[in-house]
Amino acid sequence: MQAIILMIHVALAIALVALILLQQGKGAEAGASFGGGASQTVFGSRGSSSFLATLTGVLAAAFFVTSLGLAYLASSQADSAPDVGIPDAEVVEQQNSVPTLDDSNDQQHNAAPALEEEGQ
Repeated sequence: MQAIILMIHVALAIALVALILLQQGKGAEAGASFGGGASQTVFGSRGSSSFLATLTGVLAAAFFVTSLGLAYLASSQADSAPDVGIPDAEVVEQQNSVPTLDDSNDQQHNAAPALEEEGQ
């Protein structure tokens, strides 16, 4: 279910980006008023602004709905398995007691072989 909603969510995001890029800015109307031939367009003399704006609103609303659906599914999965991947406090304390490389202890020997220089 989550994979289907995620695919729809990604498709809506791509469609929103494409639809927003198709729309003209507010300054584009001034050039069209000086004999731009707006009456011969596909969407009529009024242009495609109202249709694209409505479609953008519908796609944005669907995008928000899928976002909320994915958030709900993620929170319900987190409630069903709250301890996945989180170690207990005892395990964390045991890991802290292991000496690190920064601890200077002369009694420990390095098991790595030493590299010989060419002059020796």
